[in-house]
Amino acid sequence: MPKMKTRKSVAKRVKVTVRKKVMRRDVGQDHFNARESGKTTRSKRRDFQVFKTDAENILRNLPYS
Repeated sequence: MPKMKTRKSVAKRVKVTVRKKVMRRDVGQDHFNARESGKTTRSKRRDFQVFKTDAENILRNLPYS
């Protein structure tokens, strides 16, 4: 049986922890950040856990994680 291919676009957007939690970074941190409050900027530095239903689909695209 051939090797399964990893969806590289998904692999770059999320990280999978040891216990198979799928973590994502908050969106919108590219530019136009001067107008945002400090609270918003600090919260965008954190990683968030993906919803369970989305995590199942993401893990399907990352066969070796």
